[in-house]
Amino acid sequence: MKRTATFGIDIGGTNTTIGLVDAEGKCLYEISFPTRAQESFSIFFARLAEKIADIRQRFSAEYDLTGIGAAAPTGNYARGIIEAPSNFKWGKVEFVSLMSKHYHLPVAITNDAKAAALGEMRYGAARGMQNFIVVTLGTGVGSGIVVNGSLIYGHDGLAGEFGHTTVEQGGRQCGCGRLGCLETYVSSRGICRSVFELLARQTDESALRQISFHDLTAETVYHLALRHDAIAIAAFEYTGKILGRALADAAAYFSPEAIILFGGLAKARDLLFEPTRRHFEGNLLDIYKGKIRLMASDVSNGSAAVLGASALIRSEIAKTGNGKTLVSN
Repeated sequence: MKRTATFGIDIGGTNTTIGLVDAEGKCLYEISFPTRAQESFSIFFARLAEKIADIRQRFSAEYDLTGIGAAAPTGNYARGIIEAPSNFKWGKVEFVSLMSKHYHLPVAITNDAKAAALGEMRYGAARGMQNFIVVTLGTGVGSGIVVNGSLIYGHDGLAGEFGHTTVEQGGRQCGCGRLGCLETYVSSRGICRSVFELLARQTDESALRQISFHDLTAETVYHLALRHDAIAIAAFEYTGKILGRALADAAAYFSPEAIILFGGLAKARDLLFEPTRRHFEGNLLDIYKGKIRLMASDVSNGSAAVLGASALIRSEIAKTGNGKTLVSN
């Protein structure tokens, strides 16, 4: 007898990851491919469908696919759409409707950070917690906020756009059209922008002076910081300063027991966590000091967003009973 599995899809600004997840939350298979967010959604969908078909064929003898859960920037759980994310050229995408018609399966979508929060709550660092925040630090910045055991969606399904809170009046131009958004400072792109500002202000010798802006990546900054490059280290210090202050403000709103950092930039660990923790504690209201843990993602079996997206669709199937239409406009 075949076992059941669901797809968890994490659509990121740089890469998209697809995971086939069984009923126990084990990621049976995971694959990533470039999102190419500057292309049209129809081109992306064709590549996504090709990857899904390959995985289904590979596991068809053992598993029945029962549903598809997805995570995406500005993924709207309430309406089942992707609402024109700032780093994409897609506009509004009727994601749930399109996927349901194509695959004849239950489909649900949410914000990538909310999916990561679901993944951490069920499988990772937030197991047993009732109040916590997951902050995703990737191409963009988002947050999944859990209060009293419930994920906060807001009245329109879009709560948690932490990356688009203003941290610098009249600051850096953001892809959303506003100035000074947190995302422009503490994302993978943000730290690269900080590097070039530091190169202009400081005279330290640095290997970063030999790299053009278009060739620079956060991973390069990380590796040079490990080699004690002064500008790379200063970029992480500045990033931690901005992030720590912003997290201290978030703590005043939600009083979480933990804040979990997730995503590519969070993989820098102490290079990011040490200055972030220092500036976080330094800017906290006294009543919160020493009470809130700052943690790294602790999902070992696949991506937290992939597992969270899978958990989302399983939860939706359980709610509807018959697993038919889940979320629609």
